[in-house]
Amino acid sequence: MIGRGGQYDLTLSQQLLFLKASPAISGVGQVRANKLTWQEPIQPTALARSYLATITLQPGQTPGVQIDDPDLELLAAGRPFPHVYRDPLRLCLYLPGAREWDARKRIDQTIIPWTYLWLYYFEDWLWSDDWKGEGQHPGEEPEPVGNRAMRRAVARC
Repeated sequence: MIGRGGQYDLTLSQQLLFLKASPAISGVGQVRANKLTWQEPIQPTALARSYLATITLQPGQTPGVQIDDPDLELLAAGRPFPHVYRDPLRLCLYLPGAREWDARKRIDQTIIPWTYLWLYYFEDWLWSDDWKGEGQHPGEEPEPVGNRAMRRAVARC
């Protein structure tokens, strides 16, 4: 499928090949029934715990990232934590609609590094109770821009 700017969307098989060929990626995956599934062990820093992330992608959808082990909710000890979607629990890695990810972009160069970064901030949040990763949480509205000219300029972005 041709995406914006006349570039072609990457197929699930192309995404899988990029993931397998990346020297920085150590996971395993497959394409079955028109769905890419990739499992990646992630340790955001040398002193952090290890996580097992599962990334899924189907044509026409955005990638979903779930942490299979350890259980993030158990680690949070009942505290509501930021930057996740619920039912099922998935990581919020980028702002939908802001064109940070589309099907022309490689998962190994976007979603996997963003997952490392999310887990880095999660580890810090567990200790400090302060999310330092910035970003806009799902359901939040952006802060209103000060003047009319500035609001118009931001709306055009």
